[in-house]
Amino acid sequence: MADVVVAGVGMVPFAKPRESRSYVDMAEGAVRAALEDAGLDYRAVGQAYAGYVYGDSTSGQAALYGVGLSGIPIVNVNNNCSTGSSALFLARQAVAAGVVDCALALGFEQMTPGALSSVYTDRVSPLARHDDVQRELRGHDENAPQAARLFGGAGQAYVDEFGIDPAVFARISVKARRHAANNPYAVFRDPITLDDVLNSPVVHGPLTRLQCCPPTCGAAAAIVCTPEFARAHGIDAGVRIKAQSLVTDTPATFEAGDMRQVVGYDMTVKAANDVYEAAGVGPEDLRVVELHDCFTTNEFLTYEALGLTPAGTAEKFVLDGDNTYGGRVVTNPSGGLLSKGHPLGATGLAQCAELVWQLRGQARGRQVDDVTVALQHNLGLGGACVVTLYEKAA
Repeated sequence: MADVVVAGVGMVPFAKPRESRSYVDMAEGAVRAALEDAGLDYRAVGQAYAGYVYGDSTSGQAALYGVGLSGIPIVNVNNNCSTGSSALFLARQAVAAGVVDCALALGFEQMTPGALSSVYTDRVSPLARHDDVQRELRGHDENAPQAARLFGGAGQAYVDEFGIDPAVFARISVKARRHAANNPYAVFRDPITLDDVLNSPVVHGPLTRLQCCPPTCGAAAAIVCTPEFARAHGIDAGVRIKAQSLVTDTPATFEAGDMRQVVGYDMTVKAANDVYEAAGVGPEDLRVVELHDCFTTNEFLTYEALGLTPAGTAEKFVLDGDNTYGGRVVTNPSGGLLSKGHPLGATGLAQCAELVWQLRGQARGRQVDDVTVALQHNLGLGGACVVTLYEKAA
């Protein structure tokens, strides 16, 4: 896999839906920040991939027209919650394949208050098979949002197998707020206690409200290029994408009879193993990870899926503080989806920006010591999982 330089990253502060600007304004702000970071003019970009979930067709063009009308190909991307990383995957792939020397990945979302829901109710839902398995394994809770039923059921499956105290999940929300306190882009920066989390209203299974990511608006962008393009344009080539994998569902999702598989555990395992093998590194080499904590239960499961801790040991991993500063690997120094927010199309590229800043030593109060490689995990049900390994150039 050819190394691809991350030339520039940018994002705008995430916001609650009622406090948000228009998606075109947010997207333009993120792209201009990435261009400024790279020291490039938009006319140097050869292709653009614009990711969003809730928006009409060609919203990507509308989002980029404010930056420039250069006539380049603009491809709209929708891969549920992994949309931003899927756009990055396509941009990196185009550069690595020699199609273009420089490409832009943009993600944005202008969301509405409340839980995620389908827009089109007159046709088959893309998550119909996931829902069918969930009903078969755990019954139907009509009062809980769809995503909470799926990820709450996955967390309960872990509790059932290993007999852990489900209160351990709530500790992840406390950690997320503590990390977000140092992130000016995050929506929720005020601290919360374990009691706050546990006493918030129950949503489904072990999940309470403060263990669920909020609907959020925002935008983030990344510019990637070849090492040769970077040299020719005086770009800092200090951070590169060393390996990347995009994996979709396998038969295990629907046939294993396990809610953890329904929400993408095996996709994560395969994508992570692909990346580790391609990059020649392992989870033991990681000091910082941005992973998809749409719910506390998913962050917990992902510790094991990424190999950060052996199967059955995630509870100890949390209780020992190995998921935060002073521990073995800092997970979601940005505050993650739980506290930074989760504007679906922007999430993967916000993760990218955070890890680039970490590798450059620009994360300020969030900076993790001695970072030379960084791992990103972005998951979308329906399904797609993107795992990306970034490396600091020697």
